[in-house]
Amino acid sequence: MNDKISLEFASISNALKKIHLPKVDCVVGIAEGGIVPASLLAYQLELPLHLMRINYRAPDNSPRHPAPTLLAESPNLPADARILLVDDVSVSGQTLSLAREQLKQHEVITFTLKGKADIVLFPEIENCVNWPWK
Repeated sequence: MNDKISLEFASISNALKKIHLPKVDCVVGIAEGGIVPASLLAYQLELPLHLMRINYRAPDNSPRHPAPTLLAESPNLPADARILLVDDVSVSGQTLSLAREQLKQHEVITFTLKGKADIVLFPEIENCVNWPWK
């Protein structure tokens, strides 16, 4: 039984346009899952986009590592930058915690499409989601 729900790209884009976002200086997307939502947000906000390569799960959503793992150096950001840190989903918060630790010299506001973050686009969704870009 597949209990995943599907969201259309237009629905996600429209919801992003309606959400109130704080003033930030740049968007940092957690690759891989956060690339598309971070790209949409960076475009909408007309801000620079940076990527942070962190991996925890395999494509089938099973854990690939014992904990989220930083796969490449963190982006080089201005010292006083306020950052919108974006991922698609955060269940345990471990990936966002690792990213925050890497960005500890910055003010970081977390954003996810679903799950746990400072800002969650779809807080009402509890099921797994078939994202249109996967």
